[in-house]
Amino acid sequence: MPTPHNEAKKGEIAKVVLMPGDPNRAKWIADNFLHDVKLVNQVRGQFCFTGLTKNNKRISVMSSGMGHPSIGIYSHELFAEYDVDLIIRVGTCGSYQPNIDFFDVLIGEQIMTDSNYGAQLGYDCHYEPKADASIVAAAKEVLERKGYPYHSGKVFAADVFYDFKKDIWKEYAARGAMAVEMESFALYINAAYLGKKALTMLTVTDHFLKEGRLTPEQRQTGLKNMIESAIELAEKYA
Repeated sequence: MPTPHNEAKKGEIAKVVLMPGDPNRAKWIADNFLHDVKLVNQVRGQFCFTGLTKNNKRISVMSSGMGHPSIGIYSHELFAEYDVDLIIRVGTCGSYQPNIDFFDVLIGEQIMTDSNYGAQLGYDCHYEPKADASIVAAAKEVLERKGYPYHSGKVFAADVFYDFKKDIWKEYAARGAMAVEMESFALYINAAYLGKKALTMLTVTDHFLKEGRLTPEQRQTGLKNMIESAIELAEKYA
């Protein structure tokens, strides 16, 4: 039965979902990496497509919107109402570390945050949820086999994009954060609470230590290495 935020019928969403933030990126993934695709949700402009990979594995791709509250809603409904087993977030991030370059792929093994999202379950912002170790290992294997530059470790999931404390990022970098994004904490909390699995894979599109910034077009379509790897990972669990 549809939810307040998703018009898909039961069975129209696959067991494994790739979840970018941007609806246009979800469409780009469906158009370029899947076949026999069906649009199953467009409520509030958050597209969900279900289709087959080149190896004929059935997966879905759905946008989450921006921030913990948004992905918190969509991931909860996917896990709890549509029987999704695994969500792989495929997003963008800003790197904090000098050894990480633009377009490198990051695996979020553990998530740091300043968010209060976990308070509903008794967690404070010092709690750092981890991804399932077997899925992390599988993601590393795919990236290594493909020869794509990647890094694995902690990611900082922020609640504020335009932070008035301009140097606050240095504190998280010093604590080992590879990069910053805005969704993974809520995703990992929901997965843990509902007995599901989640993994964040990110492409570096911004950098706090290096000059340059990707164009909107590059942000939407310059993520090929990550998407190819995430789809191959998804096929293992589809």
